[in-house]
Order: sequence, then C-alpha cells, then structure tokens
Amino acid sequence: MRSQRHLLSLPVLGAVVALAAAPAQAGDIASIRPIGFSPDGAVFAFEEYGIQDGSGFPYASIYTVDLNKDTYLPGTPFRARLEEDGASLAQARWKVQSAAETLLDAHEIDNQPAEFLAFNPITESDVDALKIRYRHVSALPPIEEPSTLVLEEIPEPPDPACEGVIEQKVSFRLRFTERDGKAANDVVYDDERIPNSRGCVSGYRLAGIVAGQTTGGGTVEVALVMVLSAGFEGPDGRWIAVPIKTAAPPTR
Repeated sequence: MRSQRHLLSLPVLGAVVALAAAPAQAGDIASIRPIGFSPDGAVFAFEEYGIQDGSGFPYASIYTVDLNKDTYLPGTPFRARLEEDGASLAQARWKVQSAAETLLDAHEIDNQPAEFLAFNPITESDVDALKIRYRHVSALPPIEEPSTLVLEEIPEPPDPACEGVIEQKVSFRLRFTERDGKAANDVVYDDERIPNSRGCVSGYRLAGIVAGQTTGGGTVEVALVMVLSAGFEGPDGRWIAVPIKTAAPPTR
C-alpha cells in the first residue's frame, strides 16, 4: 500500500511551474515521474502532474501504456483535478495514485523501476530539443557506442478549430539516425493521426529516454515526448510515452 509519506518524498522530475519568479502570463509545463514496467516489459506506467494555468487547479494523471499495441490499457488513464479552494498538488497526486493502485499492483509495476537513460528538461539551456544521443547501458567506462534518436515535426493541413490559436498544427515521427555508433535511418514511430487529446498542438520536445529490464533478461525502452499545445496563458506541456524498443516475446 502506498503511503502519503512515500508520495511526498518522490523526486520531482521536469519543470516546476507557479514559482514566484515565473512570468505573469505563461502556460503550465507538467512534471513527470516514471513509475515502472510490468515484469514482461509489456506495460509502462508514468505520472504527470502540475498546476493548471489560468484556473490554478492542481492536477495529476497516471498513464499505463500497452507497449506492444501502443495504446492505453482499458479504463485508463487515471486523472484528478481538484477545483476546491485550498486544494494542494499533493492531494491531487494522492487521489490519482489511490485510483491507480489496484491496476499498478496487478501488473507489478512497482517491482520493475524505470531508469532514465537520458533527460532533456525544458529548463535546460543550450540543448537540442529534437535530438538525444545516449547509451543504452549505464556503465563507466562505457561498454557500448551511443545511439541518436531524433524527433521530426511534420506540418499538418490547417485545422479550423485551431485557426487564430496557433500558426501551424504539427504531428511527429521518431527516427534513429545512429544505432550503436553506426549510421542508421530507422523510423520507430510515425503519427498516423493527431489524437484529439493533443488539442491545438504547435510543437514537441524529445524530452527523455527511459528503460526497464524484464524478468527474462530483456530490455525495453520508451521515449518521453512533451506535447506543446495552446493553453489558457501560453503553451502547455504534457507528456506521452512512445515505445522505441519493446521486449522480445517469450519463447515457448
């Protein structure tokens, strides 16, 4: 059983909004906490949370992704937004974690933690928001050559619902241009359509890579992509998880 003490001790990953020094008009950028994988590497769960721009309401969501089908598990994601006066971010997170607990336990998500292989927060300067070069194994000295994953934004036809809100609606694809130190041209994800949940999306960031180990010794990797969509006071940042390396199916 997760405790409130455990919740409040969790590290904050990503950009934190609503600081005193923040501009008066700005969208909100959700923070992210990877939770983990199922033992077979087929399910990945993560939490995003923050303070909604405009309303000031605290919110939290937990997503559980079927990596083989690249879809959410039935009945998910879990979401909480607290509109009561004085409601806190900790309360929103506690509420959504309580709602997701049974499903997370059923898939043993907490037993297979997610490891950051690379992280590119929006607060970091002098980085390429559309490219990450990383190694697949945490080791010193390095035991392998790096791979390079790039995100390519694709202009989409005008959307009447977004006219006057953003200049251009875009989709994206993910491509490896380097694999283990060798040149490559390997598309691992390409938007077939833009889901309505992205709203008037004007851009993306390739914000991180996480990996997990299966009980059978395999590895799985997920790209964390930030979706930048029109918000009440500026661009809002929300997270999606895209499988870029799925675990091999078990042998019979």
